[in-house]
Amino acid sequence: MNTSIEAKRMTGFGMGEDQTPQQVRGLEIDLLLAGIQKRYGYDFTHYSRASLLRRLEKAREHAKTTRFTELLDKLLHDKKCFDEFLKYMSITVTEMFRDPLFYKAVRQHVVPVLKTFPFVKIWHAGSATGEEVYSMAILLHEEGFLDRARIYATDFNKYSLDTAENGVYPAKHIETYAANYRESGGTRDFSEYYSDGYELTKFRDFLKERITFSYHNLVTDGVFGEMNLICCRNVLIYFDKTLQERTLSKFTDSLRHGGFLCLGNKESLNFTAAKKQFETVDSKQRIYKKCGAIHAI
Repeated sequence: MNTSIEAKRMTGFGMGEDQTPQQVRGLEIDLLLAGIQKRYGYDFTHYSRASLLRRLEKAREHAKTTRFTELLDKLLHDKKCFDEFLKYMSITVTEMFRDPLFYKAVRQHVVPVLKTFPFVKIWHAGSATGEEVYSMAILLHEEGFLDRARIYATDFNKYSLDTAENGVYPAKHIETYAANYRESGGTRDFSEYYSDGYELTKFRDFLKERITFSYHNLVTDGVFGEMNLICCRNVLIYFDKTLQERTLSKFTDSLRHGGFLCLGNKESLNFTAAKKQFETVDSKQRIYKKCGAIHAI
C-alpha cells in the first residue's frame, strides 16, 4: 500500500479535492471560532448557527474581507479590530419597557414578594445598552424600594456597557419609550426621568446610583450568588440547546430559593433540565419562581 495515501486517509489532509465550497466555508468558520477562543477566550461555538452566520457575515463585511480566514488574520493581530468584531456578536436589540405587559406582570407578581426583603439583588444578564435596566430601576422607584435594591447589569460588549453606564440615548425614540411606560403601568409623567438636549435623552443620575455595570460573559464566566430576581430576556434564543442548558443551570445556581427568573417571550423552561426546579408564575410573560422556601433576612 502507498503509505503516503494511507497517511492522507488517516489524517484527512490532502482529501479536500472533493469538498464543496459550502464545506470549505464551514471549515473557515470553524477555524475562525477556534482562533477567537484561543486568542481571546470568547467561545461562540454554541451560538445558534443561523444567527451566528448572520453576525459573522456582517462582521466580515465591516472588516472589508472576502473570506473568513482573512477576517481571522485581522482579528488575531489587531485587538482594535476584535473589539469592533464584538459589536456584531452581541445582542443589542432593546428598548425602554420593551414588552410592556411583562413589566405590568412584574408589578403584579414579583414586586409584592421583593418588597418583603430588607435588601434586593437583581441581575440583568445580557443587558446590552441598558434601556431595560433603567426601566427596572424606574419600576422599583415607583414601587418605593429602589433605595434598598442593587441591580447588576452585565454584558460582554464593552461598547454596550459604556452606553448603558452613560444613560444617554437618541431622543427620537422617547415617544415609543413613553408609550411603553404608560402601557406597563407607569404611574407618573415619563419626562420626570430624563432630560433632553442636542437630540439626546439622558436618564436621571438617581436611577444609575443603584445600578452596577459590569463585564460578564454568560458563556464562560461564573454565577452571581443569592439573587432575588434574574432577567435575561431574548438572549437564550441566540444559543444552541447545549449553551441554553448551561446558562439556565448558572441562573438556577445564582438564584436564592423563591427567587424569580424572567425570560423573553420566545423563550421557555419547557423541555429543559431546569424546569423541575421552578414553578411557573406567569406562563405568557415567562416569569418563573425557583422552588423552595423564601427566607427574608
